[in-house]
Amino acid sequence: MIPIRDTTVSRSVPVVTRAIMGINVLVFLAQWQMGPDALTRFVYLYGLVPAKFTVPEISAWFSLSGRLFTFLSYMFIHGGFWHLVGNMWFLHLFGDNVEDHLGAPAFMGFYITGGIASALFHFMLNPLSNVPTIGASGAIAAVMGAYFILYPRARILTLIPIIIIPWFVEIPAFLFLGIWFIMQFFNATGSSGGEGVAWWAHVGGFVAGIFMIRWGPKPASSGPDTRVRQMIRRTKSPRLQVIQASPVPGTADLVGTLEITTVESLAGARKIVNIPWGFYKRIYRVTVPPGVKSGTRLRLAGMGQSMGGQGRGDMYLKIEITHGF
Repeated sequence: MIPIRDTTVSRSVPVVTRAIMGINVLVFLAQWQMGPDALTRFVYLYGLVPAKFTVPEISAWFSLSGRLFTFLSYMFIHGGFWHLVGNMWFLHLFGDNVEDHLGAPAFMGFYITGGIASALFHFMLNPLSNVPTIGASGAIAAVMGAYFILYPRARILTLIPIIIIPWFVEIPAFLFLGIWFIMQFFNATGSSGGEGVAWWAHVGGFVAGIFMIRWGPKPASSGPDTRVRQMIRRTKSPRLQVIQASPVPGTADLVGTLEITTVESLAGARKIVNIPWGFYKRIYRVTVPPGVKSGTRLRLAGMGQSMGGQGRGDMYLKIEITHGF
């Protein structure tokens, strides 16, 4: 299962999420320039290695400040291109909504704290490990744990490849994330801790995210952060939207709602819509012309219900202008 997007639209631009993604990419590009030996030294120096703290013969080679710094630095290092891409995609998918809930400054603290909690959990269960733990997945697991609590009824548009046919299905967030957590837990209990995947870090991060979002400080309703939210408010709605089609009584036509922002209503927009109907899940490209008003209907000819031998009805997309993005 490959998550594509969620149905919860954040009201502001996720500046911290994007900044974290940018830092991870820059660090990876720096790693890319290193030779094999230099990269090995870099990973061992800045990755989280529990044995640096527990094995005297190893800890003697590292200062205390250097060892403590690895609880932060490890989460910005990745072992390969797909390791980076997978982590950044999950951060992009879930981070914007959690950042929108907490506010930018608080989300930065949440992310770092979640990553450190994840590292500590891994450290306690693998205290003698000499294998470097690297990657943002522990901190991202904390973000996913927060999302699990904040938006359990959100739906995750998920791609399930069936041979060569892409099948898109919406899965409730609590189910998608619950399955993900169970997989991490069983992988953790069945691992030896030395194969290079820190499953317990994922488990610890997810649990830490739940704990922090439920019992941690609540977002302020006013103050400097509120002004920051206003400055970074979104001007675009999601490019890919799932349209829940309903039949028009007495006809073969279907109708659904397409959300756009005020800016998009003035300037126009191009969207990709997924329209589930019956056993079919169809994807279409839709152009929203400039100057549309709320309530305007866009007609997609021949995309409605089948009328037997008389062809098909039409699909109408009702424009809804959302000012809260």
